Amino acid sequence: MTDTLHPVSSPVPQSPGSLATGQAAGTPRRGRVPRLTPLRPRLELAVLLLATGALYLWNLGASGWANAFYSAAAQAGSQDWTAWFFGSSDAANSITVDKPPAALWVMGLSVRLFGLSSWSILVPQALMGVATVWLVYLSVRRAAAPATADAGLAHRAGLLAGAVMALTPVAVLMFRFNNPDALLVLLMTAAAYAVLRSVQDATAAKAALRWLLLAGVFLGFGFLAKQLQVLLVVPGFAVAYLFAAPAKLGKRLLHLLGAGAAMAVSAGWWLAAVELIPAADRPYIGGSQNNSILELTLGYNGLGRLNGQETGSVGGGNGWGTPGLFRLFNSEFGGQIAWLLPSVLLLGAGLLWLGRHAPRTDAVRASVIVWGAWVAVTGLTFSLMAGIIHPYYMVALAPGIAGLAGLGGVLLWQRRARPVAAAVLAAAILAAGFMASELLGRTAAFLPWLRWAVLLGALAAGVLVLAAAALPRLAAPGFLARTTAAVAVAAALAGPLAYSLATASTAQSGSIVSAGPAATGRGAAGIPPVFGGQGNANGTGVGRGPRPGGGGMGGLLGAGTPSSALVTALETNAGNFIWAAAVVGSNNAAGYQLATGLPVMAVGGFNGTDPAPTLEQFQQLVAGGKIHYFIAGRMMQGETGSDDAARIAAWVQANFTARTVGGTTVYLLAG
Repeated sequence: MTDTLHPVSSPVPQSPGSLATGQAAGTPRRGRVPRLTPLRPRLELAVLLLATGALYLWNLGASGWANAFYSAAAQAGSQDWTAWFFGSSDAANSITVDKPPAALWVMGLSVRLFGLSSWSILVPQALMGVATVWLVYLSVRRAAAPATADAGLAHRAGLLAGAVMALTPVAVLMFRFNNPDALLVLLMTAAAYAVLRSVQDATAAKAALRWLLLAGVFLGFGFLAKQLQVLLVVPGFAVAYLFAAPAKLGKRLLHLLGAGAAMAVSAGWWLAAVELIPAADRPYIGGSQNNSILELTLGYNGLGRLNGQETGSVGGGNGWGTPGLFRLFNSEFGGQIAWLLPSVLLLGAGLLWLGRHAPRTDAVRASVIVWGAWVAVTGLTFSLMAGIIHPYYMVALAPGIAGLAGLGGVLLWQRRARPVAAAVLAAAILAAGFMASELLGRTAAFLPWLRWAVLLGALAAGVLVLAAAALPRLAAPGFLARTTAAVAVAAALAGPLAYSLATASTAQSGSIVSAGPAATGRGAAGIPPVFGGQGNANGTGVGRGPRPGGGGMGGLLGAGTPSSALVTALETNAGNFIWAAAVVGSNNAAGYQLATGLPVMAVGGFNGTDPAPTLEQFQQLVAGGKIHYFIAGRMMQGETGSDDAARIAAWVQANFTARTVGGTTVYLLAG
């Protein structure tokens, strides 16, 4: 008997068989996926999605403004359509956030419709999470149905993949938070589903092309969420279609070119608008040094992330950790994403080996290429990049891991009577148990019994899977098989579930957040040790020249809440000014803006290192009576980028009288 993935229900082994249908090689049948007409599968899917929604929505308002940097921009977009289109930090359009605005478009519209609140900002992210779980389920079920010849088993593969997606700790974190990563992951997952549909729908070339073009559109808008990061999934998508699509090679190449064009148009229209509109008629592009969206794309948010040369960044040196192949398993990132990472690599390799004789158009192999390349390319990039990286970036790996877990786990389980399938499946179960034990051991005070429970469960399930290969009667459906499956799933998901519940029960705020309970080696809110929750390495902040002064609130990575006295001062006669105040740094500005509902200028952008405005421009605005107050505040400042913010602070200190309002140092610039 061969180890190809024909349906085990076939009375006679078929060699070589198709990963998709089990038919003899060269005669693949590529029909429609069986519809799930019974009520039970629909109810089970509904339970998965409702439970995901409950986990992502529970106590959501406790996080307040979450990332105030983006909440303030959503507020601005709800007040002014120009700010909404460009992603401005304030409604007076002084500067944009340092990302394209797609995620802000969603939040800004929600705030317009429902008013400014934590819920109107965060609920859209939670709904994106539910939609992502649904798309993962659909993608895996569709690939598994012909390979298993069992719609119910394919449904369970989809459920397993959806559960892994829903319970990945960093996914729970980011689908309850308002960073652009939630929309990025949703759009990448939608693109993966469209690519797999284009490969599997062989009834008409036009239908396949439409799905592939739609994938390009999703990727283009993914670019408008978080720029070049979306490209990390493109190699796997392209290889899967080029290798597995049923059309002739020439058409496959033309289809891929068309998808690339769709992606370019879907992203390029906004880039072209920004570049073509005169700088005087739009806000400054935050994160750039030359007011250029192309510079931001290729520099600070592009190659700078890979080589560490982000002009204007305040990290530098070892601020973002040491790159290496095992970075994703360290104390900074392991608890976010690494729970099933070794296991799914084993499962993916097992599927490729067992399907090595399958036809070129095999749907399971195409799925393994899509999900496996997603994990490999993204994982290696995150592991080796020398620039800015945060624990929450790991959410981009979650759909790939979930897809491999659901597809590989169920297909190999169905074939566990075969030695190769049993060996790979048992190794994956054991890897999940050992990984969970290791990660849980890093937070020894958090459920100390759980690490031993999952380890013992994984050992038991692994041994039973191996026994099924040696004693075929043990692989027969029945109580023992169901118990083995339940123990294996519980051992694999108990750790992520515990971390996910800890994440959902904890308020998350600031610019750098992290899932799970506190872990050794991780600073407050997931901040790397050099930035650890007590400030920077020397506790005072670093800078070039004069810092913006003391007495303010917030700082580089989070916004504070101003006193009622200061709010009253900012609101008084606010209609006479364009900006109620100016302050160095976007998070400082966000706190005042969210408290007052008035535009507050973020001098220097997020890091305080953008030349926006320059000292000369600021002086002109003050002379014209455009800015009411300048608010002092503490900021870390990098060794690269513009020093205009420091020069502006020094000029204000030298030419205006400081006063204290509600414990904060302010300077009256006009009125």
